[in-house]
Amino acid sequence: MNGQDSAAVIGRLRRLLGDEAVISDPADLAERVGEPRGRYRDLPLAYLRPATTQQVSAALTLCHEAGLVIVPRGGNTGLVGGQCVRSPHEEVVISLERMREIRRVDADGASLIAEAGCPLARVQEAAAAAGLLFPMSLASEGTATIGGNIATNAGGHLTIRYGNMRQQVLGLEVVLADGRILDGLKGLRKDNSGYDLNQLFIGSEGTLGIITAASLNLVSAPRQSMTALMGVADLPSTLTLLRLLRRHLGETISALELMPRLAMDFVLDYLPDAHDPLVREHPWYLLLQADTAVAGDWLRDACARSLERAADEGVAADTVVAGNDIQADSLWRLRESVSPAQKIGGVSLKHDISVPVAAIPEFVDETCSALAERVPGIRACVFGHVGDGNLHFNLSQPEGMDPEVFRALEADCNRIVFDAVMRHRGSIAAEHGIGQLRAEELALRGDTVRLGLMRRLKSAFDPEGLLNPGKILTKGGHGNSSCG
Repeated sequence: MNGQDSAAVIGRLRRLLGDEAVISDPADLAERVGEPRGRYRDLPLAYLRPATTQQVSAALTLCHEAGLVIVPRGGNTGLVGGQCVRSPHEEVVISLERMREIRRVDADGASLIAEAGCPLARVQEAAAAAGLLFPMSLASEGTATIGGNIATNAGGHLTIRYGNMRQQVLGLEVVLADGRILDGLKGLRKDNSGYDLNQLFIGSEGTLGIITAASLNLVSAPRQSMTALMGVADLPSTLTLLRLLRRHLGETISALELMPRLAMDFVLDYLPDAHDPLVREHPWYLLLQADTAVAGDWLRDACARSLERAADEGVAADTVVAGNDIQADSLWRLRESVSPAQKIGGVSLKHDISVPVAAIPEFVDETCSALAERVPGIRACVFGHVGDGNLHFNLSQPEGMDPEVFRALEADCNRIVFDAVMRHRGSIAAEHGIGQLRAEELALRGDTVRLGLMRRLKSAFDPEGLLNPGKILTKGGHGNSSCG
């Protein structure tokens, strides 16, 4: 599209959406389209801020007619470039940051309807005001938006109990590539009237349609809660501890988070007012949260008995139990600060992967050994959600190594990590999605039948290939090449 045509389209978009909803000045664009790690800096042709589903529909209709690529953008917490343009000054970013309303809370049906630009924390607050809980928790919940959470099928701390975002969605409102609106907001828990189209958009990263609102599942709010941090000698012991806790605490286990000593060291250096909660240092740490909606005061005693048994069996070397909410928050602060604290260690090469829970010890040991052989002194900061197999397999540069020398080794490190993931029948993308950063890896390593079916779905929903191209699926391969 030449400059004259681009100016004409931007003018039409301004008339449709209003001047405040269309940003095209390069200086203003540069302030809005960065991403957390600074990998992708290209500017779009324009940045759209529609305020209603009807405006989203009108914008997509116009862009479809003009052949303009649309890149949807959520809260900008993703780390794989799914929210960033690939062809500078040729693509249009659409942000739903002005669509932040809670449309309805249904306490009887234990659900609510939220617009896609609504921050996750706001949904949690709306649920709490109704005496309920939205069972999704992320370190970035103040910034991450519901639309982005759904588009990437976010997980988080509570997945071990409640599942990831896919399990929380009852229905979706989606604007399709040509501007048509798919209204699936009935929010029914039982509806067998054909294919469940809602599920296709969850985890699709904006490649099949743009989610504008969602009907979300709520659960009973906890009336008892307990948080504890345990020191563990090795990874096999963490699985023994997981089995023990499941036997004695059952469905009350809401979170079980894994951290290595390296992560604890980074966090203690990063947070000036933090202190080590345990008397001794340990190779690994498990953070437990148990909750129940049943009234009473029995949960703390049940947890205490479980932790005593773990100590007696030698699988928990040291334990601290939070005595109140403030102490529980301080323990969670240590875990939630791991990602930003990694800057203490210099350059960090990040991998968001999952493997079967039983394979975690072998996977971590063999992968760390292979990495150490390739990059002597490399520091693996492996943390995450041990109960569901999702590990943030992050690699900090060796002490004293030049940062750029370490960055140049990223391809080798990726190969070692992802080769091991595939050997253990895991996934190269657990929470952040594929985006553009991992699209080539998926093309190389993904099942060809599955990829072929995904391309056919992409062609059916977006035959012109205008919705977030180059994310998840690369160009070429099986199916319509415009799918990329």
